[in-house]
Amino acid sequence: MSKQTRRQFLSAAGKTAAVAGVATMTGSVAMAVPPAEKVFVHHVYFWLHNQDSQEDKAKLIAGLQKLAQGAKTIKQHHIGMPSTTNRDVIDRSYQVSWLLFFKNKADQDVYQTDPAHLKFIEECSSLWKKVIVYDSEDI
Repeated sequence: MSKQTRRQFLSAAGKTAAVAGVATMTGSVAMAVPPAEKVFVHHVYFWLHNQDSQEDKAKLIAGLQKLAQGAKTIKQHHIGMPSTTNRDVIDRSYQVSWLLFFKNKADQDVYQTDPAHLKFIEECSSLWKKVIVYDSEDI
């Protein structure tokens, strides 16, 4: 191993740090979250007749899970319940939420008449007293 002067050592260390910094920046750019793919969003909120019934909630969730497997145009889904977050703008009065992503409005339109969706409504509509739907399209 050759002897290195303090000046040579500091110079080499600086170059290494610069290269590492560029690599880190490049890695950060590569790891940046890409814009979301354009989708049609269908978000449904359910209020149950028996809002404290864990059995009714479980039946609704099971029906949604079955629907998620049966409806062919759903790209992605999420079944949720109100979060414990607490701010004036948050509505936690619903019992179950159903968030769906479709490729486009046409696929969502197909979903509305999909036999799996109609069967879900037939089997589970007696569980809810109120449903609100928010649909959104990309801008």
